This record gives sequence, C-alpha cells and structure tokens, in this order.
Amino acid sequence: MTTAPAEVDERQPPTELFRHLRSGPTGLRSREAARRLTVYGPNELSRRQTRHWPRQLLAQFTQPLAVLLMVAAVLAWFGHTVALAAAVVAVILLNAGFAFVQEQQAERAVEALAAFLPMSARVLRDGELVEAPARELVPGDVIEVTEGDRVCADARLIEGAVAVDLSALNGESAPAVRTADGDLVPGPLLEARELVFSGTSCTAGQARAVVTHTGMHTEIGRIAALSQRGRVEASPLERQVRRATWIIAAAAVAAGVAFLPIGVLAGLGWAAAISFAIGLIVANVPEGLLPTITLALAAGVRELARAGAVVKRLSAVETLGSTTVICTDKTGTLTENRMRVTQLWLPGGEQDAAARALALAAATCTTAHAADRGDPTELALLRLAAERGVPVDAAARDAARTALYAFDPRTKRMSTVTGDRLYTKGAPESVLPLCTRVLDAGGIAELTEAVRAEATATVDRYARAGLRVLAVAQRVASAGLLAAGRENAEAGLTLLGLVAMVDPPRAAVPAAVADAHRAGIRVHVITGDYGPTAATIAAEVGIGDGHQRVVTGAELDAMGDADLDRLLGDGQEIVFARSSPEGKLRICEALRSEGHIVAMTGDGVNDAPALRRADIGVAMGRSGTDVAREAATMVLTDDNFATIVRAIEAGRRVFDNVRKFVLYIFAHAVPEVVPFLIFALSGGAVPLPLTVLQILAIDLGTETLPALALGRERAEPGLMARPPRSPKAGVIDRRLLWRAWGLLGVTSAILVTAGFFWSLWRAGWQPGAALSGADYDRATTMTFAGIVACQIGTAFAARTDYASLRSIGVFSNRLLLGGIAFELVFAAVLIYLPPLQAVFGTAALGGAELAFLAPFPLLVWGVDELYRAWLRRRGSRTAHQEAPSCESSTS
Repeated sequence: MTTAPAEVDERQPPTELFRHLRSGPTGLRSREAARRLTVYGPNELSRRQTRHWPRQLLAQFTQPLAVLLMVAAVLAWFGHTVALAAAVVAVILLNAGFAFVQEQQAERAVEALAAFLPMSARVLRDGELVEAPARELVPGDVIEVTEGDRVCADARLIEGAVAVDLSALNGESAPAVRTADGDLVPGPLLEARELVFSGTSCTAGQARAVVTHTGMHTEIGRIAALSQRGRVEASPLERQVRRATWIIAAAAVAAGVAFLPIGVLAGLGWAAAISFAIGLIVANVPEGLLPTITLALAAGVRELARAGAVVKRLSAVETLGSTTVICTDKTGTLTENRMRVTQLWLPGGEQDAAARALALAAATCTTAHAADRGDPTELALLRLAAERGVPVDAAARDAARTALYAFDPRTKRMSTVTGDRLYTKGAPESVLPLCTRVLDAGGIAELTEAVRAEATATVDRYARAGLRVLAVAQRVASAGLLAAGRENAEAGLTLLGLVAMVDPPRAAVPAAVADAHRAGIRVHVITGDYGPTAATIAAEVGIGDGHQRVVTGAELDAMGDADLDRLLGDGQEIVFARSSPEGKLRICEALRSEGHIVAMTGDGVNDAPALRRADIGVAMGRSGTDVAREAATMVLTDDNFATIVRAIEAGRRVFDNVRKFVLYIFAHAVPEVVPFLIFALSGGAVPLPLTVLQILAIDLGTETLPALALGRERAEPGLMARPPRSPKAGVIDRRLLWRAWGLLGVTSAILVTAGFFWSLWRAGWQPGAALSGADYDRATTMTFAGIVACQIGTAFAARTDYASLRSIGVFSNRLLLGGIAFELVFAAVLIYLPPLQAVFGTAALGGAELAFLAPFPLLVWGVDELYRAWLRRRGSRTAHQEAPSCESSTS
C-alpha cells in the first residue's frame, strides 16, 4: 500500500494542492475514488491486536509453581503413586482455570468500544453532494462540514469557515476557528487556521474541504500509532509474585533434593524416599496462592466496576495502590468540559432587569440547541438565560429570526436579527468599538470614556482570572436596515454588559485531590490548554498548594532530559500547558525513570501514547475517545476524577489483603513440612505424621475459602494516611516471613506435633514399634485436624498487620466466618465419612481428641496478638521502620 498521502503538503494554496492531489473543487469521479480506495486503503484506524486466548491459556501452565507441580506429578507417576499424580495434575488444572477465566472476564468488560470515526460523510462525487461511508473517503475527495458534524479525515478548507472542537487532539476546551482564506502562520499543524482534522467536531459554521490524509496517515492515526508502540509491562504485583514463586519453587526443589539422600541413608527405600521428596515439594508449594491472588484481584475488579471504573487487567488493581504520581488532563477530567457563566458586568451595576436583558440578548444571539452538543459557549448562554428567568426556546428563536450574521473569525463576533432588534456578541475588543451607547440604571445613555475604561479594566481582570469574556450589545432599528447587510447593521450598538465564563472543575475533584495529597501522591496537570487558565483550575482544585508552576510546551521542548529530571524531582506540582503527545510521553517516561509509579488520566486522542506508556492509564468512558480507552488500562465509566482516588484506596487494600492471605497460606508450610522432617530424621522410627493427600486436602480444601475471605478484608485504620509504598517493597518481606514461619508457623508446628505424639502415646506406641492401621490413621488425623485448628487461629491473626483485632471488629468479616464454617465441615466430612476415610487415610476422632484440639486456634492467635501488641508499645515509628510496606497510623 502506498504512503503517498503522507507526502502531501496540506498547507499549500488550494490550486497547488488540487494539482498535487489530481483533484478539483468538484471532487473526484466515483471510479477514481474507488481506484484510490484500493491504493490508499480504508479510512479507518488499525487497532492493536488483542492477546489470543490459546497463548493466554498456555501461559497459565508456565508459571513457576505450575512447572514445579508438574515435576512432582511426573515423580509421583514414576514412583507408581498414580492417585497422587492425578491429584497434583488436578491442582495444576484448577489453578490455570481460575486465572484464565478471570483474565478473560476482565478483558471482555471493555471490548465493546464503538468506532471512533463517524459512520458517513457528505462528499462530492461526480459533481454531486452525496452521503458516503466515512471509511471510503480518499485523498482528493471534497467533503462538506457543517455544525454538529464530526470531521472524517484530515482536510484543507477551500471555502467557508467553521469553529471546531479540537479538545480530543490538543486538550483545549474552547473551540478553534478554521477558515478557508486563513493566513498561513508558521507553527504546528494543529494551529493551522486552514486545516481541520479527523476526529474533531464542528461546533459552528459551514465549509467545504479537500481531503489530504486518511486512516493511519491522519493526525489522529499518527497519535494512535504512537500509543501502540512498546509492550505491556508487568505490574509491581506480577513482578513480585513471579519473583516469590521462583524463590518458593527453588526452596521446594532444594528441600526435596537435599532430603532425598537423607531418607535413603535413614533406611528408607528409594520408592519411599521419592514419595517423601514429593511430600516435601507439595508441602512447600502453596497450591492455593495463585488462584487466591487471582480471585482477590477479580473481586477488586468487580468492586471498582460498581464504583465506576472498569479495569482491563487484573493486576492493574494493585498497580493503582502503588501509585506515587497522577498526571491528569484538565478538560473533561478536572473540569466538566462545559462552559458556565460565573460573572456578569453591567454598566449601571448589578440589577435584575439589566441582567435579564443581558442574558436574553446573549441567548438569542446563538444557534445552539439545549439538547445538542454544540458550541459550549452558546450552550452556557442558553443556561444563563434559563437561570435568570428568561429562557429562550431554540425552535421559537430560529423561527423568529429574520437575519443571521454568522461568527466571523476575523471580526470575532456574530449577530442575529429578530424583527427590529439586532443582538451582537463577541470578543470585547471587537464589540466595544462599535458601541456608542450603554444601558445603565437610568436607561439608554451615551457611552462615556469612563465607562469604556471600566469595561476594559473588567475584561483584563476577568482574563487574568482565566475566564473567557464576551461583550453583548444590541441595536433597535428598522427591520430593513438591520437585514440590509452586516456593515450597516453592526453600527451604533448599545452595550448591555460583559459575560465571563469558565469550564468549571468537577464538584468532587477538590476533595479527591486532597485525599491524594494525604496519601502522599503528587498530582501534575498536563494539558493542551492555555497556561493561566489551567493554572487557575489547578489552584481551584488544590493542585500546587497555591504556588502553581506553569511550564509551556515550548519550554518543555527546550529542556534537556537532565533539566526535566530536576524539574520533576523538586517535589513541586506542575502545570504543563500547551503540551504535545510527545511531551506527555516524555514526562511520563521521566517520572518512571525516577522510580515513580505513574497513573496517567485523559480522554482525548492526544492522551493515548502516555496512557499506553504509564503504569496505569486511566481513560474517561463517557467523554473519552475510543483511542484513549483502547490505550488505557482502566476506564472510568462515570468520568469522575474522585473515582481514581477510590481506586487507589482499593488498590492499597488489595495489596494489604494479598499480604494477609500470603501470610495465612505460608504459615501452614511449617506444620506441613515438620512431620516429614521428623519422619526422615528418625530414619522411619517415627511413622509419617501426615500424608501427601492430606496436605492437598488442606491446601485446596480447608485453606482456600478463608484465604479468599482475607482477600476481602476491609482496610486497616490509616490506609490512606500513609505514603505510597516503595515499588521495590515486595508482597513477601522479612517481617511477613518472620510472622508466617517463625511465629505462627513454629507455634502451629509445636501444637500439631504435640497432638500427633499425644495420639501415639494414647495408642501405646514406642519408637520403632509397629503401629496398627487404625491407630496410625487416628494419629495422622490428629495432625490433619491440628493443622486445620491452627488455620482458624492464623486466619484471625492475619486479619491485621499491625492493629489489634478488636480495632476492626472480631466478627466484622462475615465471609471469613463462613469460610471457617466451611473449613470445619470439610474437615469433618474427610474425618467421619467412611468412603473418604479410605481415600485420605483418616479416622474418626473422639471427644478427648477434639478437646485437645479446641485451644489451638486461641493459642495461635494469642501469640501473634501479643507480638503485635509489643510492636504497638514500641511505637508506630519503630513499627514503620520494620515494615515500610505495611505501615499504619493506628497506635
């Protein structure tokens, strides 16, 4: 396919451009358009390919723990333990199924995105204006653009003038004027006064244009291609879990290999030694870890979806919790993306009658309809009239209008005529010179120099405050004179006043910014809008702490990488104005190079590259473009900035809860491994206290639901009052391992071992003596039941990392209570049902055994509660130093 469209100089005069495109003012013939469609391809954006499900499914079987379990299954098969091999394979399939299904559900949640380009366009074919599919436009076509249309391709105006909403490309909230006879001004293409671009919307006017670029050769196509570069990187949680699983796998293999010769030297046969090695591997591998993490993240995804955020990748929930910097767009993200009148200036001072006259005149001098997506300025004027009690019905306004002098980009004003009355609105520097009189408290009077100076000073004051200012005037004369021509009609005007408006911040944004600051997160504004306007909005919502540093796109382009690093490294929140897509991408990469976890918000096509590159790209679902939603990791269905902060809180809670159930799962490795060590080190003199199938019953049966319930634990006090954790802080750290293996694990192992030997002592066993099958089954059942009992205590201990259990409520996690109830029922079924007794080698326990086991949960929880109380007595500062990834302000 040719790349000829990219070589067109769209800024050359129309006659030369037509010659270059081999076209003319009447457009192309249908046969020529069809030929060019074959050469240039359809006018549509190519999308990044989605991941194929076979590859995703295969990836689930290449996880370190899955590979390790496969090795264990193979060893069991060669050791002629077919039932064990089948059980391990079932574990592998269960893990892979959980992860795969959840990833698929998360991806399908955002697959239904509409095409970004409009479906059809008005185009000249064979000299006639026809409706044609937008995807069939080609370079050289002549299209017509009118108010309310979305531009279908990059084009050069050849007649007429339009106002276009470029916010999707440059972030500016105010429409830009484009005219066919605009002066050729050097500078960026987006600022060219004669060009319109694919994906932008026409808010006023009518024009014809010749298409210069289509599809991926347009500006929107260039940005879309830029946003698709690179590959999706693993999140912090994915990297940490992968690292942890490799460590676990290496430790399990090392333990199995090390103790295999020990078992042989101790007098075990090779078959028994292999079985022993498999038992060590299975005991060390937390089979429920991966599905539990997957389900916890999936629960976070569902929770965020209910709160207005659709997450495309499960791990993105945790990434949000790691966020250190938010880079936010202004228009439509911090603001409502709609103008609102905030100030009125009346020559005679504020009076209701004069204010109503001003509002009525301003609303009558519009062409927008209240239900339309027209010019935001005109929609704001219609709302102003309604608020002042003089609503203007659009249909009645249009029917009564006798003349319309459309907005002229050169004079920067427009006028409408209704009977004997003309209404004018426009830039103050355009309207004020035409005014000779003024409407004040006493009626119509001469416009004095003092009043003119006051109006000019007011305009300057409003402009410095970041407001957009319009002057509104009227003239009463004969209908014939007012309709005779613009030059005669727009003279001798009476000034009614000034209207100042702004694109207001969203109501929830200031509180959300304050919450982000409290959580130690910096917020930078990156926008294509005017610097002072963006700085004003930033100050209103609390960004910059009243000291806004504004950096323009030109200043950013002139900065070297070292200068940009110093700018971003001084801790100040910055407003980047008039930024380009490349500038946004550069800021994002500079922050990431400094170790920050960057959340990039935006809704326009210009945001897509940075959304793609950021650790977590957050796009707007209602006002955002499909290109932005495609590039983002999370889509806000309510377009609410506050949802981002709620998502960050959810991400932090998810990470903490992952640590809680990792602690819970790891704590049982010690009581599961110790029985095998006792068996091996005794040379078989002590019978094996626990079977491999009983371990699998613990890891996949009694353990899973309580672990999932810990994944839904509510946040500890002070969650959003602590700084972001370091990206290097892992899910598994020294303090977690100490609690899991050194405290809870050892305590559980002591209790479980005591229960096993107590059962042997009651059966009259002596070291090295034979043991009947029933007595042996009862002893291993005591070990199995002891671990289950210790799991209950561990579950309550794991609910908090630092705070006391009482501070969050002993019975506040109902899911955990249900999980423990299931755990007890599941264990009872394995112990008391004869068919399952034969499979798992269990035996019914009597009242004495159950009474012996009853204190286990309280003892395990009590040891950990004492440890956390000791930490609290040492003070929060010491506790924070010991566990930077799980700080809490609770004391």
